[in-house]
Amino acid sequence: MSRWKELPAELDPRVSQLVVRLRRLKDHGGLSMRQLAAKTGYSAKSWERYLGGRSLPPREAVEAMARIAGEDPTRLLALHEVAAEHWSRTRGVAPGEPEPDEATGSAGPSEVTAPRRSRPAVVAGAVALVLAVAAAVLLTVRFTGASGSGGGSDGHPAAASAAPATASASGSKVVYQCRVRQEDGHWYAGNSRTQDAIVAFGEAGPEVAEVQCLLDRADLSPGEIDGIFGPLTQRAVKRVQQRDGLVVDGIVGPHTWQALRGTAPR
Repeated sequence: MSRWKELPAELDPRVSQLVVRLRRLKDHGGLSMRQLAAKTGYSAKSWERYLGGRSLPPREAVEAMARIAGEDPTRLLALHEVAAEHWSRTRGVAPGEPEPDEATGSAGPSEVTAPRRSRPAVVAGAVALVLAVAAAVLLTVRFTGASGSGGGSDGHPAAASAAPATASASGSKVVYQCRVRQEDGHWYAGNSRTQDAIVAFGEAGPEVAEVQCLLDRADLSPGEIDGIFGPLTQRAVKRVQQRDGLVVDGIVGPHTWQALRGTAPR
């Protein structure tokens, strides 16, 4: 599992979200940069820039990543369209155009040889699609994911004492509870039993609530336990990463889960 460097602070959240999802697919596939290059046709150096947030990957690279990971590319490509629009406004590069190679000042070899298709007519539709999909996913996760699945995100049955998420009277907000307990030397808060899910800024759901409860247990306040990975939660995650000598990227992966589940408050 890769230990990723922190993304550039100036990176727009929409671009960060795309990069984090690409990182997640790479990690879940257990691929090295060379293996990823061989399977996608884009060089290892290019993928280092893409996954480091220093270049925006072409649409075809994103589609190839989804294909080798066995994922439906629709949502990932919609996220790419939104990220590309912002990237073009802030970096002066048109969506779908290759980024200059940092060492030579010219386009990297993979970007030159990889096929590219112009899609200016579908940008507006893609933006609407990603907003609609994101809203649907958020509602599904927040209202049904925490209490209707019957188990943890890693396939373990939920403990009988797990606290279900409850909706407020307005029906617009999910309130998570923290029922922290220790099992076999690991801490659990009743929202998720995962040990390796990648959880990052902008995401929502029971895994985020689990992170927040465990941060609160460690006296690293994440703010409200609302299942939404916002700035306060990200700041608290970085503090626990710094405390435990981990890469301080604000992204919860296997190493940070280990710190949250296995380390006593200090």
